[in-house]
Amino acid sequence: MPKICVEMPQHILDDLGVHVGVEKKFVNLSDAVRTACRKMLDEMDDIDKRHGRAHPGQRGEKK
Repeated sequence: MPKICVEMPQHILDDLGVHVGVEKKFVNLSDAVRTACRKMLDEMDDIDKRHGRAHPGQRGEKK
């Protein structure tokens, strides 16, 4: 899996930290960020579909 480096405001990291760790929703920060990205991409795909902007080959669409 590729690794990336991003800059993020401290208050967002602090907010994520509330949900990361043992007995919490995410096992680590990477899991939280991946999950958030997947959810955002799904929402963007739904918006594109509603506006007729979906393209063949886009995240699961048939070519």
